[in-house]
Amino acid sequence: MPHLTMPDGTRIAYRTHTPTAATRPPVLLLHGLAGHMAEWDALTELLLRDGHTVVEYDARGHGASTRRPVSMTRAACVADTATLITELSLSPVTLIGQSLGGHTAMLTAATHPHLVASLILIEAGPGGPNPRLPEEISAWLSTWPTPFKSLTEAEAFLGHKAWANGLEHREDGWHPRFDPDQMPAAVQELATHSYWQEWARITCPTLAIRGENGTIPAAEFTKMKTHRPATQTTVIPAAAHDVHLDQPRRLYEAIAEFLATK
Repeated sequence: MPHLTMPDGTRIAYRTHTPTAATRPPVLLLHGLAGHMAEWDALTELLLRDGHTVVEYDARGHGASTRRPVSMTRAACVADTATLITELSLSPVTLIGQSLGGHTAMLTAATHPHLVASLILIEAGPGGPNPRLPEEISAWLSTWPTPFKSLTEAEAFLGHKAWANGLEHREDGWHPRFDPDQMPAAVQELATHSYWQEWARITCPTLAIRGENGTIPAAEFTKMKTHRPATQTTVIPAAAHDVHLDQPRRLYEAIAEFLATK
């Protein structure tokens, strides 16, 4: 698997999927906290059929990327995204990000507008601050009964096959491909900051998506449109926070409709 080395020495693992005929702009996919790039497989297949080159990557601290990077800050994650776009010649790119990956995509569009053609946020927004977020993440990860004895057990606990497939096998069972203490560090700034100023600076066409049973409040979507009236929003029925895993076909249809007008 190819890697790009960032200026701070962090190695970012990525995959490039090339369609038979690249007739549409490239897409870069950003997974959420504690996730991995293969979560996007179902959506990637559909985007490839439409002629998009699709790139997905493991965020720093996750998967096949550097497990304990020197920094897990928002700025470091944005720099990773911008470097991938530049080094892989994806600009201008469509960014699609879920949860914390969506937050990174949002900040990238705000700080590097020349690199981004369109922005699609899935269960992500400017929100905050949320003082209890790092504590909540730690508490959630502490409930994982790791190591899992089997992938079947992991899927039953985590709720999706894609989450179970992100684990690594060791002699004593299946473990996360991240260090749990790194995850609260990844959201530390969201505990003390909101990002409405950055949201207001975004100039590219934007689609914000939430699951019908997701965690992003409807009031936040309303406020997002108030700050940027051109923002398109949609709700995916029968989906929770992991919209891309719960309803990949419906998610694709919303994305395809949005991109068809761009």
